[in-house]
Amino acid sequence: MATSTAATPARPMRADARRNYDRLLAEARTAFAEHGTTASLEDVARRAGVGIGTLYRHFPTRHALMSAVFQEAVADLIARSRELAGAERPCDALVEWLGTIITHAGEYRGLAQALMSTCRDETSALSRCSVPMRRAGSVLLARAQAGGAVRANVSIDDLMQLTNAIALAAEQSPDDPGLADRLLTLTVQGLGAAHPGPSVD
Repeated sequence: MATSTAATPARPMRADARRNYDRLLAEARTAFAEHGTTASLEDVARRAGVGIGTLYRHFPTRHALMSAVFQEAVADLIARSRELAGAERPCDALVEWLGTIITHAGEYRGLAQALMSTCRDETSALSRCSVPMRRAGSVLLARAQAGGAVRANVSIDDLMQLTNAIALAAEQSPDDPGLADRLLTLTVQGLGAAHPGPSVD
């Protein structure tokens, strides 16, 4: 998924601080992709050419850094949910979107685990990722429920946790590339869908 633009901090910064912020984001993105979200923050700071204190001034916690790194991906996923909101087959649209989330989470080892652990914690910096994702998913879920493809008692919180669990299972079984597809199909069947849904690439 494209990640060409850095997230914008909450308040304006001096030009040198802005450069440090952008370098830290770029190096964190690379480190997370190469080593997972538990990558050394000291190494991120070193590669960005700043001290660890500078990193923590911009990103007080690891979750704050993760949230900033993933903001563009979240925006892409939300945009995709809007495109799918008018699909003729709401269940297929929901399955496709969930599959896209799983694919994204799989790009960064440890991301699914972190999202699962903070799913209902709106004090976590990762809520900047999870809260808008739940809102976007709620629209697709409601359409699938209105069409009778998903049971009415299924919540978006449970569905997101299941999706993250599938991503985590796939992450821990790299020798089984079809696992996420199979688990997502089983999940949709268990939700009461009229059909298992399309295959998720």
